[in-house]
Amino acid sequence: MIVRIRLGTGRPIQRKLGKNRHIALACGALLMPAALMAYVLGFWRLASDMGFAAEPGIRGVFAHWQVWIAAAVFLHAAASMLNRYGRRGRFQMPQVLNPRILPLRSFSSRRRARSG
Repeated sequence: MIVRIRLGTGRPIQRKLGKNRHIALACGALLMPAALMAYVLGFWRLASDMGFAAEPGIRGVFAHWQVWIAAAVFLHAAASMLNRYGRRGRFQMPQVLNPRILPLRSFSSRRRARSG
């Protein structure tokens, strides 16, 4: 006995830029409050170390304000990049995160420089 299962066809594969913009916008929107929470916890811990606020009650690695501020900066940058991708359809890294130390030339310009 041979059993055949016929499955319907799904959506065709999209070969264009920006096909997951709605997912990027949703993730970016969810990361912004997480970044804000990390900033608040980091500055609360910093104020606690200076004697301006009560102890937050967190122990271990996350008891240091540097960890919270670093996590907040990372979350903020990730949310910003995802939101930019979601609005424009192209993933672009900020120039601060992608420095070019040596200027790169294209292959054709190198070939013309050698032959000329």
